[in-house]
Amino acid sequence: MSTGAGQGLGAHGLDAHLVVDRGTFRLDLRLQVAPGETVALLGPNGAGKTTALRALAGLEDLSGGHIVLDGVVLDGPTTDGAVLGGAGSEGAEREGTVRDGALPGRPRGGARWVPPEHRRIGVVFQDYLLFPHLNAVENIAFGPRRRGLGRAEARAIAADWLDRVGLGDFGKRRPGQLSGGQAQRVALARALATDPALLLLDEPLAALDARTRLDTRVELHRHLAGLAGPAVLVTHDPVDALMLADRLVVVEDGRAVQEGDGESVTARPRTDYIARLVGLNLYRGMASGRTVRLASGEVLATAESLEGDSFAAFPPSAVALFRTEPDGSPRNTWRAVVAGVHRHGDHLRVQLDGPIRAAADVTPAAAAQLGLEPGQEVWAAVKAAEIRAYPA
Repeated sequence: MSTGAGQGLGAHGLDAHLVVDRGTFRLDLRLQVAPGETVALLGPNGAGKTTALRALAGLEDLSGGHIVLDGVVLDGPTTDGAVLGGAGSEGAEREGTVRDGALPGRPRGGARWVPPEHRRIGVVFQDYLLFPHLNAVENIAFGPRRRGLGRAEARAIAADWLDRVGLGDFGKRRPGQLSGGQAQRVALARALATDPALLLLDEPLAALDARTRLDTRVELHRHLAGLAGPAVLVTHDPVDALMLADRLVVVEDGRAVQEGDGESVTARPRTDYIARLVGLNLYRGMASGRTVRLASGEVLATAESLEGDSFAAFPPSAVALFRTEPDGSPRNTWRAVVAGVHRHGDHLRVQLDGPIRAAADVTPAAAAQLGLEPGQEVWAAVKAAEIRAYPA
């Protein structure tokens, strides 16, 4: 993570520290994205993901911090009113954000702020926000026209982008004549037609049905893979995040709580939210050798040997349920009360209350044999080999 504006990535990519105060809510998020990298902001509703995206786009005021894109200060303190990170006037002019050595925009409390229309940033909104009175070509050509290109040149760029997203024959259709997947691709083409230095995507697949979402995700992944600049994707869907992003930043209550590639985040969740997303039971406690003592006083035997503050995690499929205390090989066992039962794919997900609250997956046949229903007392068991422990 960067410790100051313009550091870390130098003159390339995105370097941001987003501080936004809104009533009792505070977003405080450091974010660096390299050229060609897609980072997903993943988190529950109200975590601050969309606020972060709006701040990057210039639609939300920063209370503090900075935004530096390819060495150009878009928001935050600056020593020369224009550039940090060594981009130089030539590089900044190439970005189209510097004129005669000064950024378009205005000072704000001793800081430089560049308005949205002067940021080389493309945005794909959740609801796409296509202009309903313009056809697909005119929607895509709008950005290039705003940047000073003539009508014919802008329309040629738009037609080229329609071909790239597989909609070359749909140029004359208005948004109301497009399917959800087609509208999403037009919105993506509109964002990319301006040759953005940064691409922002706010829940770009949320409005699509399941089948269209699957096909469009594949198409979007192809375009992101070919993008030269950085991209930031906001989503609450772990599948979208894992399929589309090179790196995940999990945001809860306005702060990053975990960061890494999909494999590392899903294998070692650090909050209940992430554990639920990936389908794991997660606990925190003090490890001593191959045991972890939980805050409740219960002790879990684990596969790994650790010392100190640790997490212990296991999947619901590792939990076996019994009517009476089980015999046999050494394992973790405890009394539990069935709090709920609901279908989960081909299995039933059983929520357990007790000294160790957990979720267990059982087959319908096993549930019928046990006669599982809310309020019933059972014994739960998990083999030590099924419990992964890792440092907190």
